[in-house]
Amino acid sequence: MEWVLQKFSEYAWGLPLLILLVGGGLYFMIYAEFMPFRYLGHAIKILRGNYDKADEAGQLTHYQALSTALAATVGMGNISGVAVAIATGGPGAIFWMWISALLGVTTKFFTCTLAVMYRGKDSNGEVQGGPMYFIVEGLGKKWKPLAVFFSIAAMIGVSPIFQANQLAQIVAGSIEKTTEPSLLMLFIVGVLISIFIALVVFGGVERIGKVTSRMVPSMVGLYVLSVIVILLIHARHVPESMVLIFKDAFTGDAVLGGALGTLIITGIKRAAFSNEAGIGTAPMAHGAAKTNEPVREGLVAMLGPIIDTLVVCTMTALAIIVTDEWQHSDLNGISLTAAAFKDSIPYVGNFILLVCVVIFALSTMLSFPYYGAKAFSFLFGARHKNIYYWFYIVSAVVGAMVSLSSIINLIDGFYALMAIPTMTGALLLSPKVKKEMKRYFASLKNEKASQH
Repeated sequence: MEWVLQKFSEYAWGLPLLILLVGGGLYFMIYAEFMPFRYLGHAIKILRGNYDKADEAGQLTHYQALSTALAATVGMGNISGVAVAIATGGPGAIFWMWISALLGVTTKFFTCTLAVMYRGKDSNGEVQGGPMYFIVEGLGKKWKPLAVFFSIAAMIGVSPIFQANQLAQIVAGSIEKTTEPSLLMLFIVGVLISIFIALVVFGGVERIGKVTSRMVPSMVGLYVLSVIVILLIHARHVPESMVLIFKDAFTGDAVLGGALGTLIITGIKRAAFSNEAGIGTAPMAHGAAKTNEPVREGLVAMLGPIIDTLVVCTMTALAIIVTDEWQHSDLNGISLTAAAFKDSIPYVGNFILLVCVVIFALSTMLSFPYYGAKAFSFLFGARHKNIYYWFYIVSAVVGAMVSLSSIINLIDGFYALMAIPTMTGALLLSPKVKKEMKRYFASLKNEKASQH
C-alpha cells in the first residue's frame, strides 16, 4: 500500500503539474502587472475591518474568512511540513518554498477574487464559493466535469489524517515518554481528537469562523515567540543557516545527492501543503466572505502565503537548521521540530511545542470539514453533508494510527489532483479578474481623489 501511494504521489506531482502551478503563478504575476503587491497596505486596511458592511452577501467577515483559511494553512504544514521538507530535501528545499510562496501571492489573489465573482448556490439556496462554483458559474455548465473532479479530490485532500497523525504522535509520545508510542495510545488519542472535532463541526460555519478567529492569532503569537527565543539562543548560527538555505537550493547535495529537480519538487510540494496557493481550499473560505467587492477579498487572501510561508515556515526552518537536529538524526515530521525545541529550551520546550501543535492541528482540523462538506454538498446536496462529517470524524481516528509516509503521499497526491481544475479554471477566467481589478483600483483612486 505504501508503494502504491508513493507512486501515486510521484506521478501526480510530475512536470505537467509543476508547469501548471509555477508557470501559472508566474503568468498571474506578470498578467496582473504586479498590481496586488502594490496594494499590500490597502489589503491590511480591509483585513482590519475598515470596509466591512453587515448587509453584504456572505457569511464571514474579511478577518474571519482569512482566519478560517489561515487556520487550515498556518498549522501542521508549518511545524511538520517544514521538517519533512528539510528531512527529505535538505535546507535548500526552503528556498523553493519561498519561490513558490511569492508566486502563490498572485495565485491566491486570482483564485479568491474568482470565488467571490462567481459564487453559486447550494441545494439549500445558500450562497457558496470555491473552485467548483467558479468553474461552473464562470465557464459554463459544459465544464461541470472539471468541477466534479475537483470536489471528489477535495473530499479526500482535506481529510484530517495528517493533522491527526502528527497530533497523536506528540500527545501519545508525551504521555508514554517515547518517540514511538503504542498503537493503543494512538487509538485513544485519535478517538479524543474525533470527539472534539464532532462537537465543533456540527455547529456550522459561523461557529468554525468564531473559534478559528480566536485561536489563530494566539497560536501564531505563541509559536513565533518560542521560535524567536530559539533563534536568539543560537543567534550566531542564524546568518550561516540563511546562507546554507541559498547555497543548498542549487546544489541539493544535503540528502538527495545533487538531484536538483527532486529538491525543487520537494520545496514546491511542501509550500503547496503549507499555503495551498493554487490548490483550491482557500477560495472556499474566502468565497463565504461578506463582501460585494471580489477584488477586496482577493487582496485579503493574498496575505495568506506571506504570513504562512515567508514568515512562519522560515522561522521553523531556521529553528531546525540552527540547532543542527536535521543532520544528527533520522527524525522526520513533528519529532524533528520537537527535537529542536527540546534542544534549545530545556524542560519547557517540549511542553510549549505540545501546546502549539494541539492548537495548530485542531484549528486546521476545524477548517477542513467546512471545505470537505462544501465539496460533498456540491456533489450530493447540502442536506446530506452530515454524512461527510461522519466520514471526516472517523478518518481522524484512522489517521492517528497510520504511518506518516503513507499519509504524506496520499495527501500530496490529492492536493495535486485538486490543483489541476483550480488552476485551469483560474487561468481561463483570468481576463475577467483583470477587468474587475482595473475597475476596482480605478474606483479606489477616484475615492481617494474626492477625499482630497
